[in-house]
Amino acid sequence: MKVGVTLPQFREDAGPALDSARRAEAAGLDGVFVFDHLWPLGQPSRPALAGLPLAAAVAAGTDAMAVGTLVARVGVLPDAVLAHTLASLARIAGPRLIAGLGVGDRHSRPENLAYGAPFRPRAERVASLADVCRRLRRRGVTTWVGGASEAAAAVARREADALNLWAVAPEAVAAAAAAQPVTWAGQVRLGDGGAERLRRTLDGVAAAGAAWAVVAPLGAPWPEALELIAAAARPLVD
Repeated sequence: MKVGVTLPQFREDAGPALDSARRAEAAGLDGVFVFDHLWPLGQPSRPALAGLPLAAAVAAGTDAMAVGTLVARVGVLPDAVLAHTLASLARIAGPRLIAGLGVGDRHSRPENLAYGAPFRPRAERVASLADVCRRLRRRGVTTWVGGASEAAAAVARREADALNLWAVAPEAVAAAAAAQPVTWAGQVRLGDGGAERLRRTLDGVAAAGAAWAVVAPLGAPWPEALELIAAAARPLVD
């Protein structure tokens, strides 16, 4: 199983995210991932670096590891613009790009509305998700569909390279992996007992059949969080 990490993105300064990406590559992690949120969920007063420009900067500043979106939401940009932007990113990252895509949910709806992007009915967003996946796969871009619904799983089976599941138990990973390639992502608290908690999480989703685990670390400062994740990942990837 490959192991990646999300970057420190909810701040004004891009420096820590770019430095963390370089450190992640030096530590041997397989990839770094950016969120596609206009602010941290439920905290509109806090800053957020835009995910796609940040991913482009990370791709230009690293050499070998994967660079991904977790996940780029349809509807924030028009479908053709989103596909074109990710295809442009693929020209920078090459085959290292993983275009994680999703439809958003009620938690992300306020972001759309605040920035003047209509939050369309779910069926329309699912159709857009399939369309963007098809456009990118025609260009040879690796795609993941993020979501726990059957609609997301169906699009992933037909149009994408994997289904990405957020913060689910290993049993849910195993059930999904019986039908299609699956990746896992989620927050892991790295405070007291964090190293052991992280090890159990990675071992569990690896045994369940996840091809990737992307860790969103909580409760530990950078670069300590990276060091803990790299140490926990090493036996999985050697």
